[in-house]
Amino acid sequence: MTEMIHATGLVKRYGDVTALVGLDLSVPEGTVLGLLGPNGAGKTTAVRILTTLLTPDEGRATIAGVDVAQDPDGVRRRIGLSGQYAAVDEYLTGYENLEIVGRLYGMSAKQAGARARELLARFGLADAADRPSKTYSGGMRRRLDLAGALVAEPPVIVLDEPTTGLDPRSRQQMWEVISDLVDSGATVLLTTQYLEEADLLADNIIVIDHGRAIAEGTADQLKAQVGGERIEVVVADPQRSVEVAAILKEVAVGDVAGGDRAFSAAVGASGAEDLRRVLGAITAAGIEVLDIGLRRPTLDDVFLSLTGRETDDSTEEASA
Repeated sequence: MTEMIHATGLVKRYGDVTALVGLDLSVPEGTVLGLLGPNGAGKTTAVRILTTLLTPDEGRATIAGVDVAQDPDGVRRRIGLSGQYAAVDEYLTGYENLEIVGRLYGMSAKQAGARARELLARFGLADAADRPSKTYSGGMRRRLDLAGALVAEPPVIVLDEPTTGLDPRSRQQMWEVISDLVDSGATVLLTTQYLEEADLLADNIIVIDHGRAIAEGTADQLKAQVGGERIEVVVADPQRSVEVAAILKEVAVGDVAGGDRAFSAAVGASGAEDLRRVLGAITAAGIEVLDIGLRRPTLDDVFLSLTGRETDDSTEEASA
């Protein structure tokens, strides 16, 4: 399979701060790589290097076989970029925003206009095409921004936290658009802090922290690193907590977490059988249960395990 994004040993320093420490990336054609990490981990620095906005201090990167340092213009012709904030002119209509991008790419007025109308329809913006974009909702502006990144039909699309700040419905719409792009053959590099987003969209995931790749694999592979399934129990009466903890201890792999009314215990490969045993013991003891279930690890668990912090950590990335 053709490798559309490749990076080896990327290093970027800002004075005494090293934002990237030997980062490697590989994204085959027609796939999505999710680049995950807390704020300040180095995600945006990596995106800036791959989109020719920064030059690495060490290492090499190519986009569709074109070196980002040696031929930045060639790289720009092969990529579309949608950043964390919608880069649209709010005083222009949706149509005018896209039409002007087409003209900047060298299209004729007729070609640019036709491409603008095509994309507006594709992104569900045809009815708002002739309205100033300042009247658009946040989700509409983000879709317009992504449409602008696709005017020249680039084979590689870089999405830097494309759904930040969107409501759940708008985020779902963006996910559908991104899935459609990949189905049509595009290669996507996606940075995000929404772990559900990476779980849903990414074929492969790289977790970075302090500028280093600390884990790589599919979502399922990363979850497997955290451990197996967990039985979670919430009881009505905190007075029965000691009994519940003792029941969970019989099947737990390691310690039983929690207290008061909520408990969690990692279990082995026979998770469903362990859940039946626990439920049977709790029922026999006459303990009222508000909730009980078997849960697989999530990417949130992966993050906490790998980095020791949540993805919305407030540390800011260094900037040039």
